[in-house]
Amino acid sequence: MCKEGGFVNKNDLISAIAERSELSRADAAKVVEGVLTAITQSLQKGEDVRLVGFGTFALATRAASVGRNPRTGEEIQIPQSKQPKFKVGKALKDALQT
Repeated sequence: MCKEGGFVNKNDLISAIAERSELSRADAAKVVEGVLTAITQSLQKGEDVRLVGFGTFALATRAASVGRNPRTGEEIQIPQSKQPKFKVGKALKDALQT
């Protein structure tokens, strides 16, 4: 499934799903887009997405802080932000330990 670059992109994922599920590429693309949209919308609502055995997508709040402009050394205020986080599930972690 992986190309020479050592990563899988969305098209590679769509192809793999289509092949394994006997769906057309168009239907597999709809599935992938649907899953990504559902995860995004759940996180926007502040809901965690738990896929048992795979992992959990959650939203974390990063507190406001003071940073430095690397060019000038001037202090800048970095506002509070929300960051998506992923915590790997046990089954996925175990699968990667082999």
